[in-house]
Amino acid sequence: MVILDNHLSKPGWCCSNFDGNGFFGDQYFNPDLWITGLTRMATLFNGVTNVVGMSLRNELRGPKQNVNDWYSYVDEMSYRYMQKGAEAVHSANPDVLVILSGLSYDSDLSFIQNRPVQLSFSGKLVFEVHWYGFSDGQAWVTGNPNQVCGRVANDMMRRSGFLVDQGYPLFVSEYGVDQRGTNVNDNRYLNCFLGVAAELDLDWALWTLVGSYYLREGVIGLNEYYGVLNYNWCETRNSSFIERISALQSPFRGPGLSETKLHKVIFHPSTGLCVIRKSFLDPLRLGPCADSESWSYSSDKTLVVKGTYFCLQADESGTLAKLGIFCSDSNSKWEMIADSKMHLSSKLRNGKSICLDVDSSNAIVTNSCKCISKDNTCDPASQWFKLVDSTRSRSEEQSFLHFDSISDLPGKGFLSNLMVGSI
Repeated sequence: MVILDNHLSKPGWCCSNFDGNGFFGDQYFNPDLWITGLTRMATLFNGVTNVVGMSLRNELRGPKQNVNDWYSYVDEMSYRYMQKGAEAVHSANPDVLVILSGLSYDSDLSFIQNRPVQLSFSGKLVFEVHWYGFSDGQAWVTGNPNQVCGRVANDMMRRSGFLVDQGYPLFVSEYGVDQRGTNVNDNRYLNCFLGVAAELDLDWALWTLVGSYYLREGVIGLNEYYGVLNYNWCETRNSSFIERISALQSPFRGPGLSETKLHKVIFHPSTGLCVIRKSFLDPLRLGPCADSESWSYSSDKTLVVKGTYFCLQADESGTLAKLGIFCSDSNSKWEMIADSKMHLSSKLRNGKSICLDVDSSNAIVTNSCKCISKDNTCDPASQWFKLVDSTRSRSEEQSFLHFDSISDLPGKGFLSNLMVGSI
């Protein structure tokens, strides 16, 4: 798949580039020349089946950017700039997706809520947004991660994420982090971003593939630390990062994906893994999301392995999470807490609140909840989870709770152990 992006200065992961950065209304912007360029590119790739979309303009910015020039009518039949560009692309190439970017470095599409786009075509309009850790300065370092994630995620929903609720495709056409793994601001942002991206099932393009430049910003041989590849373009710069994003490289649901009935998976952004269980005798642990059990989350806040009576339970702080069949007590109720809505919290029978956590072996445990206060020095990443809607089927054909006959059960002590939730 190729998306043509107007991104001359940033050759990205998915994009072929033909235009430059800029904003409407400045002294360099020539609307007629821009329309001509869009038309020529759309015509050039008409019938090229692996070119699936065209982004019209990158990162609108500067003092002269404005909503009216973005999309208001000039008259009944003539559209202003973005809408006019969209019509030009569609006319020249009716099969390609048309991708519209927002204002303020492609971070703001909030005006669409009150002034919907009006085009002559339908079924092929996509909106794009950019989202980086540095978009919020050093907030991830100076602030409490739970509070910053909650604020930033809410702001993203207000400025662009609402489009998902309205049924539009939203494409995060740029996100990325310092691949060296030493940037605290980026690391905390990424945990939040991956949680939101999984929850909304967003499509995305990573900035960037390149490991270095011949010349950039006056520097010869500049090292690109956001690059997936290393300086020599020979190896990946950070293999663990590739593993983390692998779960999001396929949709959890989305149009046309209905391999199985809608269910929940418990996603762990810090690792890119999901909660799984290989057998009766193994503890719950993190593993590939393709192997995740299907969960249901009821109105009384119980997490149940779908199609069974077994619910997720907490025992004591510092112990393994477990499955049990007596699901009415407080230790079987789980809710998303903190500003981030990323902590899965339950109350023990003694009234103490605990949170789902991950130990050093990737086993699922419960511990005291981290970073709920205003502390900015702690890192809650191990306790951040998302309940993600999915219609993916498991890569394994059978659930660990499925047996063909009673002879498949793992021993006479199993049922008694299960009844007290000790597996």
